[in-house]
Amino acid sequence: MSTFLATHKLGIRFGVSALVLAVLTMDFGPAFAQGFTPGRYGIGTPANVELIASRDVDVRADGHGLPAGTGKYEAGAILFSQLCVDCHGENLLGGRERGGALIGGRGTLTSEYPRRTVESYWPFATILFDYIRRAMPYPSPGILEANEVYSVIAFILSEANIIEKSMVIDADNLAAIEMPNRDGFRSDWQPEMFR
Repeated sequence: MSTFLATHKLGIRFGVSALVLAVLTMDFGPAFAQGFTPGRYGIGTPANVELIASRDVDVRADGHGLPAGTGKYEAGAILFSQLCVDCHGENLLGGRERGGALIGGRGTLTSEYPRRTVESYWPFATILFDYIRRAMPYPSPGILEANEVYSVIAFILSEANIIEKSMVIDADNLAAIEMPNRDGFRSDWQPEMFR
């Protein structure tokens, strides 16, 4: 019986795709015997010290790990108009391209049509720093300096009516900002797993 036919029958019996089972049971001997080495197939580039440092962010909910810097609404508005508006829209309610809404949606999470935004869903303002620093702006993440990230945060949170436009955001006060959904999550670290 062929490998494909045998795996097809096994897949039907256990509800697993025959193609998946066939791939899992294929003989990759010569390829594995030679060994896969980084760069062998021309995919990716080695991470240098500078690249690792630019992505080395470990920001926690309590603000631990936030770098020094400050951000203001006005500077954030300029950066947003230059780097974020195409994806997130001029009014932060979603753009013409990939990005979704950043503001709005308060009180919709338990409705038939929940809107998950920074304003309605995210429990801690520090998540903004971590996410923007690592992943934004698309498609060039990691280009923003700490002051620029704080400024974009000041703009987003002000437009969401979470903070005043005059507030200067920094490492000392970002964690203290009360997000609208701060109490919408519960801790479940599954203590039963460690008994």
